[in-house]
Amino acid sequence: MIEMQDVWKTYPNGTHALQGVSVKIDRNEFVYLVGPSGAGKSTFMKLVYREEVPTKGQISVNGFNIGKLKPRKIPYVRRNIGVIFQDFRLLPKLTAYENVAFAMEVIEAPKRLIRKRVPEVLELVGLKNKINRDPSQLSGGEQQRVAIARAIVNNPSVIIADEPTGNLDPETSWEIMQLLDEINFRGTTIIMATHNKDIVNSMRRRVIAIEHGHIVRDQMRGEYGYDL
Repeated sequence: MIEMQDVWKTYPNGTHALQGVSVKIDRNEFVYLVGPSGAGKSTFMKLVYREEVPTKGQISVNGFNIGKLKPRKIPYVRRNIGVIFQDFRLLPKLTAYENVAFAMEVIEAPKRLIRKRVPEVLELVGLKNKINRDPSQLSGGEQQRVAIARAIVNNPSVIIADEPTGNLDPETSWEIMQLLDEINFRGTTIIMATHNKDIVNSMRRRVIAIEHGHIVRDQMRGEYGYDL
């Protein structure tokens, strides 16, 4: 599904965000990215969904060489990657339904399909009765559920989740993790950056630890492994 071969990412200010990273992530895996702030986790994920390109090395996602994509191919690759952010990034003037529908509209999905698919996905994330609420009328956990619905509505093969529970209370965080676990069970590969030690240690999945731009640990059914 995802492969990095000797990937380096150096920003214009000279910061080496990633240094010689090589890793393979298989289809249907659930992978935690852990490590200190500034270790390179966000850069790792931005490279996967092509917000950044590698300075050196090769990245393939679903068989596409990310660093050498032609501009016309970028939207096609991105529609197969759902992204979930810590701060939700919902459009404040749109309802839950409209926020999710927007993700389908940008890829020019037929209106008939949008009308069918959006309610199905909002029901999946537990918001069947709140599809017409604005983000301001939803709790933080509900807003994150809308963000997850938006990320999965186009049936992506990969979901990138950047601290999806970072702004949520513990109980809501577990609810979101159970939802992501269900999405993974249905066949979607998930890469999740997190500082939540309890979640990583309780839901034993593959753990990739990054420090100073290097992968320092890669364990199946791993633990968080850092003092908070």
